[in-house]
Amino acid sequence: MNQLSRPVPSTEAQDAPSQHQLSELLGVSFSNISLDDALESLTAVLKDPSSTNLFFVNSHCLNVSFDTPEYCQALKRADLVFPDGSGVAMGCEMNGETLKHNLNGTDLFPLICQLVAAQGKRLYLLGATPGTPQRVAAWATAQYPGLNIVGTQHGYFTPEQETAIVDDINRSEADVLLVAMGVPTQELWLDRIRPQLNTKLNVAVGGLFDFYAGNVARAPLWMRERGCEWIWRLLQEPKRMWQRYIIGNPLFALRARYEAKTRAFIKQIPDKFANESRRSRLAWQAGFKRFSDSLRLIRLTSTKRATDLTLACAALLVLMPVLLIVAVAIKLESPGPIFFKQTRAGYRGRPFSMWKFRSMVANAESLRSDLEALNEMSDGVTFKIKSDPRITRVGAFIRKYSIDELPQFFNVLKGEMSIVGPRPGLYSELTKYNPEQRYRLDLKPGLTSEWVVAGRNDLSFSEQAALDVAYRKHRSFFGDLKLMIKTVPALLLGRGAS
Repeated sequence: MNQLSRPVPSTEAQDAPSQHQLSELLGVSFSNISLDDALESLTAVLKDPSSTNLFFVNSHCLNVSFDTPEYCQALKRADLVFPDGSGVAMGCEMNGETLKHNLNGTDLFPLICQLVAAQGKRLYLLGATPGTPQRVAAWATAQYPGLNIVGTQHGYFTPEQETAIVDDINRSEADVLLVAMGVPTQELWLDRIRPQLNTKLNVAVGGLFDFYAGNVARAPLWMRERGCEWIWRLLQEPKRMWQRYIIGNPLFALRARYEAKTRAFIKQIPDKFANESRRSRLAWQAGFKRFSDSLRLIRLTSTKRATDLTLACAALLVLMPVLLIVAVAIKLESPGPIFFKQTRAGYRGRPFSMWKFRSMVANAESLRSDLEALNEMSDGVTFKIKSDPRITRVGAFIRKYSIDELPQFFNVLKGEMSIVGPRPGLYSELTKYNPEQRYRLDLKPGLTSEWVVAGRNDLSFSEQAALDVAYRKHRSFFGDLKLMIKTVPALLLGRGAS
């Protein structure tokens, strides 16, 4: 829920203006409020005992959100989202609204420093290159003598160092945390880490540190006032920024225009139904759309099946020596069957027997109950242990490079699986799916998917399911081909495997 729309316990916050308004662009809601209302909201947040995330969205952020489901969900879960830039103002105008204020993080930073100093709060700076947060801290303390900056840390830390950094933030008793890691890394990190933080306000600030550290010069005021700061950024860093602005700005404009026209059409539907001829035309258009969608799905399904059969036959012929070597290695190391058969949920939840090379000891399933307490996955659905004692030496190797999955080409030949599709789930996991996650059962399960390429077990189940649901909506022949190509380096590198 957005901080602006929920009750605030403090008396001062209850006196805040009531004209707060939420606007929406490309499926992301943000606070369309004045600067004074924004500062009052931040003041209320600093008096709230809970930890609040504040994110900013500009046209580039909305483009990234449009193509990245996990980032879009992080924006939707944020307590506060502020609008940033002329692109958002243009999108509001297309929907018949006026953006009350450009609440970008770079301009808000001095005001946040004043607010933190005035209330005697503590500030922590995290992100950017080594040395940059320290230069920002030096500038801020020189400008605001009462400002208490209790810690700085660059953003190029390893996953192993993350726990120590979170502990350092909490030990510093910081009230406000500014994170400059770039979009969408900073938002995804704060969305994941927030439950571990004792801070009151966490702000994703993008390239703000580089401006105040003097690494990058800001556009002149007259350019910023006319919404042309993006031209200045492009001229300064053309190699890094050309795609964001030359391609991204027109793409955002087209998406926002399409969304605005769709909203306008929906608003007119009651009037259209008042006229019988218009009502008939709408019915014909809806029927044609259903028919064309059905034809597209039939064509996609038949093409996909033909591709699956061709590739599965070719793969089994080429990989037959590998299959034989692996089978012998498994038999020599560990007594028991070569293959592991398990009942999984297939298309529309129908059961089928999925085959794999056995990578664990023969009685692995009976030992699982004794290891439940060691489960390293916190999503409440999947079960994974990085150093699982049940895995054999051969099993560890074939799991790392997904060689254990090769027998599933036989499942593809039988029509129980596809080359590309959501990974088949266990029936014990299906009961834990929320309604949206159940959409992944609408597709035939596959050998590879969006989240296999994105990092496999490095992702939580909710992130995996979100990618599967997004694939269901936008699947295509060329999209499948692209995923197959991306799968090869992901498997060779063993990224996210366990």
